[in-house]
Order: sequence, then structure tokens, then C-alpha cells
Amino acid sequence: MEDEAAKEDFEALDDLGDIDGADGVDDDLDDDETVSAAGGETKSLDLILDIPLTVAVELGRSKMLINDLLQLGQGSVIELTKLVGEPLEVLVNQKLVARGEVVVVNEKFGVRLTDIVSPMERVQSLA
Repeated sequence: MEDEAAKEDFEALDDLGDIDGADGVDDDLDDDETVSAAGGETKSLDLILDIPLTVAVELGRSKMLINDLLQLGQGSVIELTKLVGEPLEVLVNQKLVARGEVVVVNEKFGVRLTDIVSPMERVQSLA
């Protein structure tokens, strides 16, 4: 249900780009607007630039009983479903968008993206 609503919202945003003046040219262009290579139409991304998204990097998953969860303490080890060396999954609003590997930059962990999920795969994951 939420996926259908998100799809409709995405289509509505796409339709906003088709709204132009009568001559097909938007007369009040800002510097922040971009020109699409396909049709030369000018579209503004200002509408979506401030939308907050949740970005999560998933190292792995595990299922356990509540009893086992309550027994966890400092130093406990939780076995994950992924193997060492397997790519991490980068999720945006709980949808897979990329895979990557762990890197250390200035003593902080980061993720180097190694594979971006194609737009077609992302749309198929909504169904």
C-alpha cells in the first residue's frame, strides 16, 4: 500500500516537470535549475532537495529469541547472516539503492560504493 502511494508521489513529481508556460519555456528560470539532455526541458530540483531521507548501511541480520536477546551483555558476539568480505547494503528509506565495502577514513568508518542498483531494479523492488 505504501509502495503504491510512493510510486504515485514519484509520478506526480515527474509530471511537475511537464508544467511549462504556453510556449513550452519557463520564463522565470533560476540558476539552480538543470537542463535535461533528452528533450532540452528545464526542470527544477528545488522541490525535492530538502526532503529528509533515512540512509542506513546494513552489515547483516540475525534472528534470535527474546531470551537470547536478554542474555546479551558487553562483549557478546551476534552471528550475522553475511560472510566476511560480502558487500554491505545501502538502504534509503528501507529500499536497497547500492552495495559497498567498509573503509576507514581519518579513524572513522565509511562505505565505498561498489555497485549502484539500477533504476529498473529499484522500481521492481517496489512491486
